[in-house]
Amino acid sequence: MMQLRPGIHRIVAPLGERFIAMYLLTGPDGALLFDTGVADSVPGTLLPYLDEIGFDPTDIRWVISSHCDFDHTGGNAALAAVAPHAEFLAGRADVPMTEDVELLISGRYGEFAARDRFDDPPETTAEVRRSTGLVPVHRSLDGGETFDLGDRLIEVLSVPGHSPGHLALRDAENDTLLISDAVLGETVPTADGRAAFPPTYRDTVAYVDSIRRLRALDADLLLTAHYPVYEGTTVGEFLDDSLAYTERVDRVIEQVLASGEELTSLDLIHRAAPDLGPWPEAAAEYLIFPMTGNLERLVARGRVVEGERDGVRTWRWVA
Repeated sequence: MMQLRPGIHRIVAPLGERFIAMYLLTGPDGALLFDTGVADSVPGTLLPYLDEIGFDPTDIRWVISSHCDFDHTGGNAALAAVAPHAEFLAGRADVPMTEDVELLISGRYGEFAARDRFDDPPETTAEVRRSTGLVPVHRSLDGGETFDLGDRLIEVLSVPGHSPGHLALRDAENDTLLISDAVLGETVPTADGRAAFPPTYRDTVAYVDSIRRLRALDADLLLTAHYPVYEGTTVGEFLDDSLAYTERVDRVIEQVLASGEELTSLDLIHRAAPDLGPWPEAAAEYLIFPMTGNLERLVARGRVVEGERDGVRTWRWVA
């Protein structure tokens, strides 16, 4: 936990074996909080840090949720309790799931239950409910909005892919991009750097476009939610590696499906996983998020055909 640049504070809270980084942007005319972590993140990590630096949480004017996932919005209710005048904002397409944890569980985390027979285990769903306190969103954002902190403007960027309404922030004065989960590298890491699970982008076309637009901004500092701080040349390296991974997924899909077999999503994942990352089998099954996005892109290109067998979705390569 530290101030990285003038008016940019990174606050890192525990998240099981991983961590969640929240960001406080301060200026003479106000303060903006980017993400609130889970419910425990606010009293357990954020408020002690604010007390340490002598910052009154009632001075937070805006709270922007980067996207709808519970580990980014779960602390919203706890934050609202100590910052009652703060305005809560989120990307327009993510607003429903930012306000309703049951919709988040069924619509996002449970997307593949019916068609692919993949779902979170019950204990994971129970933890999502326990860790999440949501509030109504006061205003939807589409990208292009600015927030005046008095000494600089913070620009909102629309960067879909991981989620439809994902947002990033640009602090041009500090040559900094705050991107949360908009770009996800080759694996999501644990706090000590081990591979936790695959990069869970969902819409590959949008994800690739977001990476390319972020790359073109040529920032000196890149701040994410679950990765180290990237500065200087490592910014471009992380973005380039993330983009290259999407092409790697395409190549592995082709290698597996080139035999002509018609495979379910999970059968395809189990065969492809050893070439895509070092995760254990249970974690590797979360490849269903990025691989479905890549498969949909390949269907649109006429390279893969989507089918169904016994009520389960299947995929077949077009020779």
